[in-house]
Amino acid sequence: MKTLAAAKFSLKNPLVALLQISKTTTHILQILAQLTTNDMITEPFTLSQLLMSLTSPNTLNMDQAERLFNQIYQPNTYMHNTMIRGYTQSSNPQKALSFYVNMKRKGLLVDNYTYPFVLKACGVLMGLVEGTEIHGEVVKMGFLCDVFVVNGLIGMYSKCGHMGCARSVFEGSEIKDLVSWNLVLRGFKECGEMGKAREVFDEMPQKDAISWSIMIDGYRKKKGDISSARILFEHMPIKDLVSWNSMIDGYAKIGDLVAAQQLFNEMPERNVFSWSIMIDGYAQHGNPKEALYLFREMLCQGVRPDVISVMGAISACAQVGALDLGKWIHVFMKRSRITMDMIVQTALIDMYMKCGSLDEARRIFYSMTKKNVISYNVMIAGLGVNGFGEEALKCFAQMETEGIPKDDLIFLGVLIACSHSGLATEGYRVFQSMKRHCGIEPKLEHYSCLVDLLSRAGELEQALNIVESMPMKPNLALWGTLLLACRNHHNVTLAEVVVEGLVELKADDCGVYVLLSNIYADAGMWEHALRIRKMMRKRKIKKETGRSVIEIDGNIKEFVSVEIFDVQSEELELVIQSFVKTNH
Repeated sequence: MKTLAAAKFSLKNPLVALLQISKTTTHILQILAQLTTNDMITEPFTLSQLLMSLTSPNTLNMDQAERLFNQIYQPNTYMHNTMIRGYTQSSNPQKALSFYVNMKRKGLLVDNYTYPFVLKACGVLMGLVEGTEIHGEVVKMGFLCDVFVVNGLIGMYSKCGHMGCARSVFEGSEIKDLVSWNLVLRGFKECGEMGKAREVFDEMPQKDAISWSIMIDGYRKKKGDISSARILFEHMPIKDLVSWNSMIDGYAKIGDLVAAQQLFNEMPERNVFSWSIMIDGYAQHGNPKEALYLFREMLCQGVRPDVISVMGAISACAQVGALDLGKWIHVFMKRSRITMDMIVQTALIDMYMKCGSLDEARRIFYSMTKKNVISYNVMIAGLGVNGFGEEALKCFAQMETEGIPKDDLIFLGVLIACSHSGLATEGYRVFQSMKRHCGIEPKLEHYSCLVDLLSRAGELEQALNIVESMPMKPNLALWGTLLLACRNHHNVTLAEVVVEGLVELKADDCGVYVLLSNIYADAGMWEHALRIRKMMRKRKIKKETGRSVIEIDGNIKEFVSVEIFDVQSEELELVIQSFVKTNH
């Protein structure tokens, strides 16, 4: 009676009542300060409400919650459960198990609310041993008749990948609900056992949108079977937003943007994830113009972009060299307070580098508080492509000083930088250090860079020796690099050897023969050049259509060589004006 009276008294307290509607940690801490100042923090009900507020998902602050918990004299079971629940959804679920162990040591009563929380912590930690021990306690305590505890066990075993145990608990329970069925379904899906998942799905007495979404997601992600996913999607009685997004994402991931766009257009409603999937899909599969169009459309419809959509737009700007639009997106991110983490900053560096704005790229890179190998790789590759090989080498040395581990991609970036800047000696030294000092085996791409490096320096015979002595067979790109060098250095004999290598690969396309014809022509060997041209006509080998993309006053224009006479004169005038602006 005394506890009930205290609870009623606490509820009348306006500060305690405010806890029920507090939406920020700052607000809760202000209420805590007021309660402490007025000596109103001794009642268990008030303390429980404070702990509940500090461990809620939207206002989670486990450090402050634990400080408060440690000041409580003889915290009860409810308070321990609250702390276990909080730590289970935090970045430190191990502490949830620690609280559970301390609770047992103190002899406190463990109830049916304790077990679901602690079992969830075991699942997050992949703690099968601890989870199995708790399973034994559940049996002893007689809690297998509680559906929440049963679901906790199914979820724990599923997370740990032990679907045999999960199914045993499921089939041995007489109190299964829809959550139980979905847990088993999700478990089989996560383990990649879509056949068993389908058996469970077909046996379900009832299904909700989650059940259908689990199966759709499983078919497209685990099996890559977008057709089966689509069949299920079409049979859904009520399609929710999650299922629409899942299907669109499935098509976007495999590069079928036509099907993805069709579903996107048919959606009864969209959220930011719908837009982000499409924008990122177009950017990742070589259609930056469409990605930027959708990004603009999203903004026009008042949808606030998230990190994924912004990253897609930045990538699209990098692909087409749309510097003005890229700058605008950067400013927009700052004004909208979109998180500028290491991944976003690295994407911005890549965009500025590819658009030729090196000063802005440097500013972002050197202001980063934390960098990883990807950040350095983007910076080094960008400096290299823009002809700043020596600065790229300094950046590589700085990376070594900071102790950041190297991978094969970082060496590729450094080799490209040396190649573009004519630093043959330095590049060769970097190549040799890969295996000698870092234990990284050079790949075909590294050999290609080395060949390019030597070819640019005029060391064609040495480049050919590398090609003939490397442990793998040369590919089209490598032979192509050497063939281009043959033209630059007027080496007809080696060019003929290279073309033979390309014929063996069945990669003797139009570009190869055009280049060989030009090499003959440069050497004054007109009969040979004419013979190549006749052979091309006889075999009906046609030159591929050239395309160019340019940004004009923030708009992306695409030009195709064969359509040059169809381009409107106004567009040509815009291009000319753009060049005039640049020159002035």
